[in-house]
Amino acid sequence: MDVLSFELALTCYFAATIVSITELFKESKITARITTAFAGLGFAIHTFTIVYRYAVAGHIPIISPHEATSFFAWCVVFIFFLLQLRYKVNLLASCVMPMVFILMLSSSMLPREIKPLSPVLQSHWLEIHIVLAFLGNAAFALAFGIGVMYLVQEHYVKSKNLGGLFGRLPSLQTLDEINYRLITIGFPLLTLAIITGVFWAESAWGSYWNWDPREVWSLITWFIYAIILHARLVAGWRGRRAAFLSIAGFLTILIAFFGITLLEKGLHVFL
Repeated sequence: MDVLSFELALTCYFAATIVSITELFKESKITARITTAFAGLGFAIHTFTIVYRYAVAGHIPIISPHEATSFFAWCVVFIFFLLQLRYKVNLLASCVMPMVFILMLSSSMLPREIKPLSPVLQSHWLEIHIVLAFLGNAAFALAFGIGVMYLVQEHYVKSKNLGGLFGRLPSLQTLDEINYRLITIGFPLLTLAIITGVFWAESAWGSYWNWDPREVWSLITWFIYAIILHARLVAGWRGRRAAFLSIAGFLTILIAFFGITLLEKGLHVFL
């Protein structure tokens, strides 16, 4: 059942990706609605898949590379819809849906069997830690997309080219504001994830910090986003600088995720 529903969700995300890319070249309210419809349907089916695996396994389906990648994609779509409810950012789906589809496609290529939870992971901190971490990373993923949109819009402004995507993208001020909002959401979530992870590590391995590769990269990511917030609030770094920092910060997350989770290195290997 979960295999079929996963494939259906993947198909819907693929359709949303294709339509959202088409929207870049042809402005139409219909394509925007179709993108939202496919993304929404995919998200609903994806949610069912996660709930089904939860019911079968008896724990949050996040302990294998397949499950982790799938859940990360789900979190990105979840934050995307929350952001759209607040800001209704034009063309945001064109940045987000390809990212979601790539995550889901990567997940589909990984072993999907449901395995029992190992004793070391049987802790009440597990679900809290992982959900906080993935939601924080999802907020940073959206900040990455907004950062890319900012740089594109800035290019149009500087070149005084008022055609193309210029009139369809939000203003630079709006994009900068959204970027800041996303980071102020993601940073506390990441902070709480690290704190709960520390308590989890102590209960699981008897030590609050083990210098595991995931722990080190999480700390590096935390410092990068702390620097971004500090630079913005104290040094007044906004606009282009903030956009570049958001992009760089998310790249560190991808390095940690694909370099550690998918290559199965360190104590955070759950198999």
